Formats: sequence, structure tokens, C-alpha cells
Amino acid sequence: MLSVALAASLICTQALAATYIQAGKLIPANSDKVMSEVTVVVDGNKIREIHQGYITGGEQDELVDLKTHTLMPGLMDMHTHVTSQHNGPSSYMERFTLNEADYAIKGVQYAKRTLLAGFTTIRNLGDGYNESVALRNAINKGVVEGPRIFTAAKSIATTGGHADPTNGTAKKIQGDPGATDGVINGVAEARKAVRQRYKDGADLIKITATGGVLSVAKSGQNPQFMDDELKAIVDTAKDYGMTIAVHAHGKEGMERAIKAGVTSIEHGTYMDKQTFKLMKKHQTYYVPTVMAGNWVAEKAKIDGFFPELVRPKAATIGPLILQTLANAHKAGVKIAFGTDSGVSAHGDNGLEFVLMVEAGMKPIEAIRAATYHGAILIDQLDSLGTIEDGKLADLVAVSGDPLDDIKRMQQISFVMKNGQIYKTPEA
Repeated sequence: MLSVALAASLICTQALAATYIQAGKLIPANSDKVMSEVTVVVDGNKIREIHQGYITGGEQDELVDLKTHTLMPGLMDMHTHVTSQHNGPSSYMERFTLNEADYAIKGVQYAKRTLLAGFTTIRNLGDGYNESVALRNAINKGVVEGPRIFTAAKSIATTGGHADPTNGTAKKIQGDPGATDGVINGVAEARKAVRQRYKDGADLIKITATGGVLSVAKSGQNPQFMDDELKAIVDTAKDYGMTIAVHAHGKEGMERAIKAGVTSIEHGTYMDKQTFKLMKKHQTYYVPTVMAGNWVAEKAKIDGFFPELVRPKAATIGPLILQTLANAHKAGVKIAFGTDSGVSAHGDNGLEFVLMVEAGMKPIEAIRAATYHGAILIDQLDSLGTIEDGKLADLVAVSGDPLDDIKRMQQISFVMKNGQIYKTPEA
């Protein structure tokens, strides 16, 4: 047996062990600046200090050589559906053939893919059975590996709206879903739905303020909440300290939501100059999800991939989002990174960076949208989103310089979340 003194000495040594990460370049993301030849010291789950130049610790410390890499804060995807993934025609049958446990197991797989793609934090904007709440809890406890999840659980819709789970089903099995199921009509049900999300363990609220592309319903852009319902949702969410993410394609529906005081607009296809002005006035974030627009537009070309009610919406709305992002960026709207992964494949999230730059954003702006601005959107800038002393040690790296070639963001070579290394460069 170890002596008490020796055991105490070993415990002390382990406690003092740190990780020294030597990075050729560093993007702190708290500004547009880039640092060269630095060492980031991680102690436990936090960044202890940042040194100019390459230094090493003691024998007990770990050294990570990223001298040919660029180190950045852990990436944040503000729009995912981590417990599902669209697979064409079969996806529309899954709600009849899969159980809660099936989606939960899918989520474990997709969460790990997302983490290894460099996304250490995500917002999950809608599931079917609150399974993303259980997944979040399991990740937080270290039971499974995945990103830090802020989830909305089940989205809130109106009857027949984009997130009504009974759309496209036979009348005899539709029933009459209500606030507990995320379907509301009127102010009282709007309040109840928010409170139910709180009771279910959601971190934030997601509503579908207009029609959508993939739901089996005719319109992809009509407004689907009245002003009093939106006010009731916003007021109640604020009482519970919850932000509100808003799926919206059509102009009228999203402008009603912006005026009501929501936190972010997702997709935002038919925004115009008036919408941009409103967003700037109300400090509303825009999460573009260009990847999803491109994906549905491409799949709409395939006969039978989507139901015939969905196909024309995908073909019309999908190709417009890239230009909407370009216009919003020029107008000075605040932009946070989001992919809508679960529409496209989990793990491919990095493609969104390429599309954001194609829309006119500078590479550093796209990276800050997925770090600094993501942290602001989820109110976590005090601990996440930038590389600074005292913040949580969420760090990722790519070989070379992503500011010279943004496609490098699709090939993350190093991932650390909360001080733990999950991925290192191949030898």
C-alpha cells in the first residue's frame, strides 16, 4: 500500500499537471487579430494563460505540437437537429416506425461526429420526444461523447404549422395535438407550451413562425403565429430566462417575430431591406443555414426524393438563402453560424464556412460567427467563444491557415472540449 505522504504527493502532482499547446497561429476570435507562435496553457478544464513564443512545462505536463496549425476556439453550430438525419423518402416514415429510444441512439452517433468535426457547442433546435435533453445530460455527465448542447427540445408550432408533428397523416390518426406536444392556438396555449418546455428541461425556445420546406404542408413561407401569440411566447420565455430561436422563411412571419422581441431568425429566406432594418433595431441575430438551402435544392432535382407537396418548396426556397446571407451581411445584420445539420449530414458542418465566404463574408468573419457570436447568442461569452485566460478550454485546430483557404475548416485536426482532448493530428 502507498504511504499517506506518497499518495498525497501523487494527487498533488496530478492536480498540477497541465497541457501546453504550441500553435503556429492563433485566432483568439475576440477581434480580427491573429497571433503567431504562441503557447496556450490549459489547466484542468480552463485556459490558464497564453504565452507569446513556444514554451514547455514540466515532466508531468502534456505537450501538444501544433506549430504547423492554426488554433481557434471550439466551434459553435447554432442550428442543428442532432438526433435525426434526413435520408430521403424513408425519413417521412420514421415517425411511424421509430421510437424515442431509436432517436436517442441516433443522437449518440451524430453527437460524436459533430464533436470530431470541431463543434464543441451546439444549439439543438427541435426534436420529437425531448431525446436531446437526455442526450445533453448524458454528455454533461461524461456517459457519451459529444458537444455541449443547448436544446429547445420539441419546437412550438400552430395547428398545421411547420412543426406540427401530425402534418401529412391520415385524419384518423392525427388526433388534436396541444401545447404539451408543441402545438398551440391562442395566448393561453402559447404560455403553456413555453412552460412545458421549461418543465421538460429545455434550455431555450424554438418556434416555427412561418411555413417550412420539409414539412408535408403546402406553404413554405406563410405566417403561422398571430401577434398576441408571439408576445405571449416571448414574455413567458423571458420570465423563465429562455431565449427564442425562430424558424422563418416568409417576410411577414419573421417581421412579426422580430417586433415581438425574439432572439434569432433562422433561414430568413425572404428578408429584405425593411427586415434588415428591423433586425438591427431589435439586435436580432441571423442564423443563415445556407448548407440546408443548397442541400434541399439539390435533392429536389431527384424524382421521388421528396413528397410532391415538398418538392416545389425545396426547389424554390433552397437556392435563395445564399443571396439572402450576402444581402444581410452587407446590411450589417449580426450573423451567427448555423447549418441545420440533420437536414444535411452531421459531421459535414464545416461546409457552411465555405458558403459563408462565397456569400461575401471574410474568413475571419465566418470563424467569429461560429465562435464569438455563437457565444453571445447563447449568453455564454463569459466562458466560451474566445481564447482568453480563465475561459473553458474548448479549442480546435486545422493544418495551415484557414484565413488563406477557408476549406481547411472542413478538416479539423485537433479537438479539445472542456480541457479533454478528443482528436489529434495524424502522425
